[in-house]
Amino acid sequence: MALHISCFNHILFLPPTLFPNSPLRHSNGFQREAQPTPSPLLSKRELSLSSFALLLNGFSPNLPAAISAQQLELLRYTDDKEGFTLLRPSSWIKVDKAGATVLFEEANKGTNNVGVVVNPIRLTNLREFGTPQFVADKLIQAEKRKESTKDAEVIGVAERLGREGLQVYEFEYKLDSTRGGLKRIFTAAFVASNKLYLLNIAHSDKPENPLDSHTRSVLEQVLHSFDSATPLI
Repeated sequence: MALHISCFNHILFLPPTLFPNSPLRHSNGFQREAQPTPSPLLSKRELSLSSFALLLNGFSPNLPAAISAQQLELLRYTDDKEGFTLLRPSSWIKVDKAGATVLFEEANKGTNNVGVVVNPIRLTNLREFGTPQFVADKLIQAEKRKESTKDAEVIGVAERLGREGLQVYEFEYKLDSTRGGLKRIFTAAFVASNKLYLLNIAHSDKPENPLDSHTRSVLEQVLHSFDSATPLI
């Protein structure tokens, strides 16, 4: 399982526009958005969107078969030091991985996983980036430029409110590549205390063993549970 360490360096140089002011759409699922108005020109601290794509996909090459339903009971995990919380599959194993703040892998199927990365950032909230749809479009463009990518498609884009009104963006997309075939990626992001928090959930979604509705529902619970664990300042 490859982890692109350089992505974590690039992510520190984020633009003053990843997501402009936009109202809350919903909190319990994905919803497609209309094409956004183009964001203002980015500053010299421009986001390397290809690196952002690699970061979000860094935990997920070569995904195997779907997880059985009985393995997907959820437990609360909280990192008090870094200040985030989420639900995670109780049977998945916590492993150490360079560049990951925390990573949980399915036993014997480590490329089915849930990972979180936390990095310091110069911005104070997601509104300084741009709209979620803008970022999703650029993310898919970056994925398609990779030699290993056969196809990439956005499935859903959403935003919700977390603790104390914290703005959280969520993405879902399908990725077909020569390094693992079809897979489903769920991602959530928020900014708190001048840190960028990224959650990445990766799961196999191959035609011979597609992502079933139960597993999808549980992974969405993990996605929606990602939040700050400390009071906002």
